[in-house]
Amino acid sequence: MSSIFARHSMKTALLATTALLGTTTATAQEASQEATQVDEIVVVGSQIRGAKVTAALPVTVVGEELIQATAATSGDELLRSIPQMGDVTFNSSYLPATSNSARGDTGSVNLRNLGIGNTLVLLNGRRVVGHPTSQANEHLVPVLTYNTNAIPVSGLKRLEVLRDGAAAIYGADAVAGVVNTVLRDDMNNWTVSSQYGGAEGTGMREFNFSLYGGKDIAEGRGNVSLFFNYDHRDELTTLEQDYTASDDKRPLFAGTGFENNSSLNGVSSLTPWGQFTLNSPATYGGESFTTFTIQPDSMANCAASLGNGLCLKKTTTVDPALRADTAQEDLTVIPEVDRFNLFLTGRYQINDAVEAFGELGGYYAKSHARQAPINTLSSVVMTIPGTNYYNPFGQDIRLTGYRFNDMGPINVDVTNQQYRILGGLRGDWRGWNWESALLWSEASAKDVSDNISTTRLAEWAAKSTPDAYNFFNGGDPANPRFGDATPSDQAALDAIRVDMVRKTKTELGLWDFKVSRPDLFQLPAGPVGMAAGIEFRTETQLDDRDSRIDGTIRYTDKSGATYSDLINSAENPDTYGERDVFSAYLEFAAPLVSPEMGVPLVHNLEVQLAGRFENYSDFGDVAKPKIAAAWDLVDGFRVRGSWAQGFRAPNLEQINATVITRSNSSNDYAYCEALIRRGAMTGMNQCGASYTPPTSFPDYTSISTTHVRKLTAERRSGNPDLQPEESETLSFGLVVQPRFLPEQLGDFTFTADWWKVEQTGMVGLFRGQNALILDYLLRKQGSFNPNVVRADATAADQAIFAGTGLAAAGEVLYVTDAYTNQQPQTVEGLDLGAMWSLRGTSIGDFSLNLNVSHLLKYYLEMSPGMADLTAARESGEIDPAITFGGRMGDMIADLGRPEWKWSLSGSWRYQNLTIGAFTQYISSLYDSSLVNSAGDYWTVDSTITANLYAEYQFDDGLLSDTAVRVGLRNITDEQPPLSGAGYVGTVYQPYGRYWYASIRKTF
Repeated sequence: MSSIFARHSMKTALLATTALLGTTTATAQEASQEATQVDEIVVVGSQIRGAKVTAALPVTVVGEELIQATAATSGDELLRSIPQMGDVTFNSSYLPATSNSARGDTGSVNLRNLGIGNTLVLLNGRRVVGHPTSQANEHLVPVLTYNTNAIPVSGLKRLEVLRDGAAAIYGADAVAGVVNTVLRDDMNNWTVSSQYGGAEGTGMREFNFSLYGGKDIAEGRGNVSLFFNYDHRDELTTLEQDYTASDDKRPLFAGTGFENNSSLNGVSSLTPWGQFTLNSPATYGGESFTTFTIQPDSMANCAASLGNGLCLKKTTTVDPALRADTAQEDLTVIPEVDRFNLFLTGRYQINDAVEAFGELGGYYAKSHARQAPINTLSSVVMTIPGTNYYNPFGQDIRLTGYRFNDMGPINVDVTNQQYRILGGLRGDWRGWNWESALLWSEASAKDVSDNISTTRLAEWAAKSTPDAYNFFNGGDPANPRFGDATPSDQAALDAIRVDMVRKTKTELGLWDFKVSRPDLFQLPAGPVGMAAGIEFRTETQLDDRDSRIDGTIRYTDKSGATYSDLINSAENPDTYGERDVFSAYLEFAAPLVSPEMGVPLVHNLEVQLAGRFENYSDFGDVAKPKIAAAWDLVDGFRVRGSWAQGFRAPNLEQINATVITRSNSSNDYAYCEALIRRGAMTGMNQCGASYTPPTSFPDYTSISTTHVRKLTAERRSGNPDLQPEESETLSFGLVVQPRFLPEQLGDFTFTADWWKVEQTGMVGLFRGQNALILDYLLRKQGSFNPNVVRADATAADQAIFAGTGLAAAGEVLYVTDAYTNQQPQTVEGLDLGAMWSLRGTSIGDFSLNLNVSHLLKYYLEMSPGMADLTAARESGEIDPAITFGGRMGDMIADLGRPEWKWSLSGSWRYQNLTIGAFTQYISSLYDSSLVNSAGDYWTVDSTITANLYAEYQFDDGLLSDTAVRVGLRNITDEQPPLSGAGYVGTVYQPYGRYWYASIRKTF
């Protein structure tokens, strides 16, 4: 069936089902006969209702008590508290300067650190629609996630995390495991709560209001439950923390031996003190210029006075004292957010065997941020006409580099929306539990930010009147690193300003039918359980780029070159993809040995067998098996293990994306090889931006330094031939419950699980730098790389290559690079857990829960193409000075992959008083972007933080059934450890101690 037909049919059927459910509920209110509710047991990891197979599976359950101990106010914060969760690459402050990232109220899921897209998220046991906006991962390919901030934390009953491959049970993307969010339902009272808190030493404050409750209807035959949640968070700005207050991080590293590392100085040469290149040499103030920069006349190297305290300098190199420190503009680190969640659930017992149920949910979030002022893009040529009123030379000038500070910071407003509607039936038939449901869900995002139309800018740059845009008036001499004291005419600013709009949308439609039975037939050890089901789903993704960058509206410069119509954006075409998926699964749970059989050292033995088949309309069929077992040697000592295969389906953007152009500086090694053979370069280590041609070389005038190194366009594109990323998961574990301990000591449970995941065919790019290296290798062999597209060799090129034995190569125009199945990786780890509870003592109830994650191995192998290049370098065919692009090797402790993470939570409850605590440890990381003179990486220190809260529940009077809580997150005010970027935003939040107070009333 076509996706369009599937989507329309599913929407129509779903609305009809929902209308039917509404009718039966209304009728139920008049019914008087009693009915027995169909109890539903949902356990992540198995589709067999009532089965005990979860004994074989490692599952972390985060209940209401632990959720309260974390004091999380968003799904992002809640998932960060789970040690098995990896870095959060989609977050509010990620890549704040570009709409190519998922901005706004976003959070991502990355179980086991296997990467975005390898964790399946469910809501009440069924799939959640993905967040519609993609961003590039470390392999430079677009990835999509589920937005964790759409999870209503106050509406959660529990969060279930299956830490095991589950593709055979749930299908695609469950490589690392499954996160199942279970919402409150079947409520029979109402609770209203409110919380207020803030980060100490900052202006960031948060307010939360929640209302949840429900009511049985028709004398208990049905129930309608609802919860509503509203969150408001003020912004956190750059000037509120020392590690975000400046783009120059060197003072933070004083005395460490790293303070002189140039990478720490992030100030930009793109400033309102513009950089310009003349089309032909010209004279001003008695001096001849070919290039120039504007600067205050109080600074050195002035060549000619421009008046008004300004002068011209004969270079495009901006003085270090003028380089832009954009953080000082008081920009946004965490945006201001307003977030709403509304969810309604209902059920009605039609008769003793059939129950109707439904869900209706919505999420809406609006965020606002201020980001660095707009700057030019080096790959876009902008010509300032000689007619410009302020042009000092009266001839055409090329704008080499400029930041439009007079436009002010970029305002970014992002609106995220998501809704979900589900209707279904479930019941019993001759011992079988069955269930069927229709689901439709959509998510959309609208990212609106300030920008500049290059066409309009060219129009106002050509004016010969004072209202022309003035590129030549510099910035603010009193604050030379930021701001602009002499803005252009307001009419010009208003005319060139436009909104850049990116709209994205995903759709998920699903129909399923599943049956299960815990006692299909009997074995000597007990009944065999079985589950089976089929599922049809349709998925779409739309990325609708602004008309000024998707190719609809273009800017044509006076030079004749054509670009996107936004001054700081390369062209980005729209992308649309759709797919239909059919799947079927089968699962068995069988007891092989029971305690009653009296088998020595086998108190109990159970196995789970499962398999799933899926057919995708865009890449074909996939089938995956799973086997799991739990063996109790004696009562209280269990050995468990599982083996499973899995897969991650390539997302719709990876398959369907048209050409996306990104520019990176790269070396043309083939050209450098010719220079080496001619003696104009001593070795390949000179091939780069710092190369200066020797004047003694006979063909000195023919050498082009931009041919040696230039900003090269890389045309990346989707690939309809992509195949799934395959995986294999193996795990073994122990569960010990010491029954021999006296009852008065409480209940103890200890767990240890070793796991290993091997993935192959991970989607990635070969990368432009590597394509140029391959071209260099092939040209030495008499061939060439067709993915490196070059201009025809000029006469100067012919002169350089003459006598080298190499065919003359023209300058690189661009490199083509499609997404392909490439690198394999192996990840291995150990999970440890300890739980203790003691209830009913004279001094109260106690509980402790320790959860430890230890990463043993994280190794990223070479792709086949990179393995060939490495072999060529080892054989001497590739110069050893050449560095390959991409990431490979041991990745443990690399930014975002700590070797150790653990959390410890505990509570004490005595009568009406509860005191709870939560502490979390994250081991050290290394920052490979920051290297000292000895070649050592910077170490990002380990951290340990603790939360504490106290709650009192009132029983009598006006405050009856009222709870008041006060708490602290990060009691000791630990700041995120220092990194080259200031802090590691994918692991840490950019603030310290956080105070909060809440009140909750049930009625």
